[in-house]
Amino acid sequence: MDEYEDRIITSEHLDGDEATEEQSLRPKRLSEYIGQKNVTENLKIFIQAAQMRGEPLDHVLFYGPPGLGKTTLAGIIAYELGVDLRITSGPAIERAGDLAALLTNLNDNDVLFIDEIHRLNRSVEEVLYSAMEDYAIDIIIGKGPSARSIRLDLGKFTLIGATTRAGSLSAPLRDRFGVVSKFEMYKPDELQSILRRSAELLRVEIDPQSQIELALRSRGTPRVANRLLKRVRDFCQVRGSGKIDIEITQSTLQSLGIDEKGLEGLDRDILRLIIGRFGGGPVGIDTIAAAIGEERVTIEDVYEPYLMQAGYLHRTQKGRVASQSAYIHLGLPLPEEKENAQMSIFEVTEDAADR
Repeated sequence: MDEYEDRIITSEHLDGDEATEEQSLRPKRLSEYIGQKNVTENLKIFIQAAQMRGEPLDHVLFYGPPGLGKTTLAGIIAYELGVDLRITSGPAIERAGDLAALLTNLNDNDVLFIDEIHRLNRSVEEVLYSAMEDYAIDIIIGKGPSARSIRLDLGKFTLIGATTRAGSLSAPLRDRFGVVSKFEMYKPDELQSILRRSAELLRVEIDPQSQIELALRSRGTPRVANRLLKRVRDFCQVRGSGKIDIEITQSTLQSLGIDEKGLEGLDRDILRLIIGRFGGGPVGIDTIAAAIGEERVTIEDVYEPYLMQAGYLHRTQKGRVASQSAYIHLGLPLPEEKENAQMSIFEVTEDAADR
């Protein structure tokens, strides 16, 4: 399991110096933001309309796979509005008092960004309802017969929630967002533009072939593209000439175990498990998690989105099923070929029994 804990292509949050460097690569204005065109075009209008009316932007919900720029866009919204941004996450808000402390420190029009908002405690979520609708919260002070409720007025803030699981949000919370935007996987040409911009900020030269190669192996995710770029830069500085070319790029990706479709070791292990041990599926997600030693939520949030988007995995009511594309990519015989081979053996056996 240890070999999968620090995946090079993970789109989870970063730590330490790499997180700081990642932050420096993020655009600060809508004009600098690449991709998610429908989302950004609509936001331009909503932001401008809110500013013309002198009102806070309506509450915004972003949903989609991790690493697609939800946090970045929340920062851009605050920058465009000219207000402060407060960032937290659902698991970090354990009690209603934690949420109250955050909300009472917000000024008019400020932006509060809650990542992984689907992981809010239900008691915290209920406090959030009145805050979003009425810009006020009711706090219970004391316990038992002496308990009393105090209503605190809040500044007219904008809540931006981000989630990788829109279906896990309760209906009352989801319905209180005025703007709901889905983030899509990025196209290779959009990732190339991001890689060019990041290379300039990192002060490293990269040729067009390397841009294409990295874009194709980045799983449609900008965060993955930037991480791969930085790892290729490392190899280039130590083993190359200082300029990223196609040879050093391919060599780096091979060393990292990332194939031409952006799959790494555990991605291929999941597909081989479904095909080899369970005949291609269907197989339950809990069975897969137990077999490879990973948590169910990690498989669902980190691995499956791209495997499904790339057409290698199907999610059905009975379980996960490997597609024909997965067989072809792994160089395994297709299900039809295996069935034909089994039928031939059955027919030979049947003929022998008749004789």
